[in-house]
Amino acid sequence: MATSSPYGSIRDRPGLARGDGQHLLLVVREPELAELLSTTLQLAGYRTSLTDSGTEALARVERQRFDLVVLDGELPDVGRLGRQRPAVLDHRPPALVLTVCDSLPGLLPELGAGKRDYVTKPFRVAEVLARIHVLLRASVPDPGRADELAYGDLVLDDARCRARRGERPLDLTPAEYRLLRHLLVNAHRVLSKAQIGRSVRGDAHGGNAIEQLVSRLRRKVDRDGPALIHTRRGFGYWLGRADAEP
Repeated sequence: MATSSPYGSIRDRPGLARGDGQHLLLVVREPELAELLSTTLQLAGYRTSLTDSGTEALARVERQRFDLVVLDGELPDVGRLGRQRPAVLDHRPPALVLTVCDSLPGLLPELGAGKRDYVTKPFRVAEVLARIHVLLRASVPDPGRADELAYGDLVLDDARCRARRGERPLDLTPAEYRLLRHLLVNAHRVLSKAQIGRSVRGDAHGGNAIEQLVSRLRRKVDRDGPALIHTRRGFGYWLGRADAEP
C-alpha cells in the first residue's frame, strides 16, 4: 500500500501555477524527494534535469542554460561552493532553495544572481510551484528596462553599476552597491548579518563590518527622502517603506 508524501501532490490542487516548457535543474540528494519534485514539475509543464551534488550542479550550469535551479540547502557540499573560484556564466538562473530553517541561507551566489527565494521543509507542492512561477516571471527581462531594478524612486542600473534615488545619483562603493542590490531584490524581507555577509562579502563573519557598511549605505540612500533601509533589532536589516514593515 502506497504511503502519502508529506509534501503533498500536484493532483491535490488542479488550479496550481504551471510552466511552459522551461528547463529546471533539480539539485537534490534524497531519492524520494528527487522523484517527487521531478514528477511534479514535469506534470506541471516543466522540463527537468537532476543531480545530487552542488559541485556537479555548478559545472552543469556553466555548460548548459537552465531557466531555474531548485537547490536542496542541506547538501553536504553546498557550503564549500562559495569558497571555490567564481563561475563565469553566460546565463545566471534564478534559484529556489529548499531549507529546514526559516531563513534564506547565503548559498552560492553564482546560482542565484540575486533572484533567489526559499521554501521550508516540509513544504507543500502548491508553494513550490507558486515560488517557481514568481521567480521565472521576475527573470523575464523588460525590453525597455532590462538592466534596471527599482523600488519606488530607488533605481539600480546593473549595466553600469550605478544607483539613484529620484534624480539624485548615489555615489556607492562596489560593496555598498552589492549590499543595496541584495536588500532591494529581497525587499520587505529581514536579512541577518550572516546572510548579508555571505552574499556581499563571501563569508558569514564580520558583524561589525556589516553594521558599518549598512550605516554608510543608509546615509547615502536615505539622506533626502523617507527612510528605505531599516533595522530589526536582534534580527537584521530590510529595505522597503516603513508602513510595509515585514
